[in-house]
Amino acid sequence: MPKLHKPQPPVFERVEDERLHRKQRLAAAIRLFARFEFHEGTNGHITVRDPEFTDHFWINPQGIDFREVRVSNLIMVNKAGDTIKGDLPVNREAFAIHAHIYEARPDAIATVYAHSIYGKAWSILGRLLDPLNEDSCAFYEDHSVFHDCTGEVLEPSAAKQIADALGTTKAVILRNHGMLTVGHSVDEATWWFINLERCSQAQLLAEAAGKPNIIEHDSARLTHTQIGTPFNGWYCFQPLYHRIVREQPDLLE
Repeated sequence: MPKLHKPQPPVFERVEDERLHRKQRLAAAIRLFARFEFHEGTNGHITVRDPEFTDHFWINPQGIDFREVRVSNLIMVNKAGDTIKGDLPVNREAFAIHAHIYEARPDAIATVYAHSIYGKAWSILGRLLDPLNEDSCAFYEDHSVFHDCTGEVLEPSAAKQIADALGTTKAVILRNHGMLTVGHSVDEATWWFINLERCSQAQLLAEAAGKPNIIEHDSARLTHTQIGTPFNGWYCFQPLYHRIVREQPDLLE
């Protein structure tokens, strides 16, 4: 039988092509969050580093409904919060959190932060997720909890504490607040958030029904090495990207 080859993340020769690719993925991720109802009001933001000016990042503007975001109305800000490209307002909360994460994590290309319903509910418990199934093993020993989320994340010290709590992991649960994920691409970071939300929902349901059986340590750790990789996060996002672009092609405008 012929060997099947999985698609691979693209490699670009021109920085302009890579920038457009990242912006298209960003706009698609925001539209998907609208589809999944992961946003409320002005809450929620996804960002991606610029491939050329790596201390700058692209972000969805404040005041634009997630269902209406297009590539053309994304804005680029620098590490001081100044708008470099675009004429729409910046979400100051988003800037504060994301700027510190990008400074602390040179490997992070994208950051996702939202107040999804099950993520909010799980965050109230102030606990790590347990390895209850294969999906949750993607976060085994690879996520953290920030316990001091008072809502004053505009303060530089608070934003830095969130970045410190994230550490080298792929996700952090902000107690009584929401969740945040990072990745080596928009695709990966977005998939981790979607998966984290679903895992939060599954554990809430399991604990409401009874006492969950937890996957033992060695099996959970092995499963993490299989499905918790950057490639798997990127790969799992691809069907979602193609579907939302097919259904809502205006997001690419």
